[in-house]
Amino acid sequence: MQYIAPIGVGILYALLMSLVREPHRRHLNALMVGGAGAAYLSGGGMGGWEFPFTALLTYVAFRGLESWTWIGVGWLLHTAWDIVHHIKGNPIIPFAHTSSLGCAICDPVIALWCLRGGPSLIDLVRGRRRSGKPQPGPGSREGVSPESPSPAPESPSPAPG
Repeated sequence: MQYIAPIGVGILYALLMSLVREPHRRHLNALMVGGAGAAYLSGGGMGGWEFPFTALLTYVAFRGLESWTWIGVGWLLHTAWDIVHHIKGNPIIPFAHTSSLGCAICDPVIALWCLRGGPSLIDLVRGRRRSGKPQPGPGSREGVSPESPSPAPESPSPAPG
């Protein structure tokens, strides 16, 4: 269960974030990854190295304000930091020995969602339920092959005279 629950937490995180509309969803996730960068500061398990890591994730979070890719990278960096803390025996939650391991399992789930552009999972599920397949998004050119030219706009009919 200690390996499955963190995956569920990552999915639940993406579902809850799906309730937030864009661009606020991206901005909120940038703040979350910035906060995650400082999560280990009070424990000091890596000594002075906690500060450069926090600075790095602060920079990544700043870049994430405009890019889902940077947010995904931030969660992957935090995953690596979780693994280091788990191996060293300095967990993110001091009284939960495997908490850093759980975080290291959860964070890549969130990172994958972010690297896909942080789509609304709720909208994806609704689209599949209605038609059995995902609905095209705004600006989609469904049914138009990449090689075919865009359809010409229809010209208005001349007014009867």
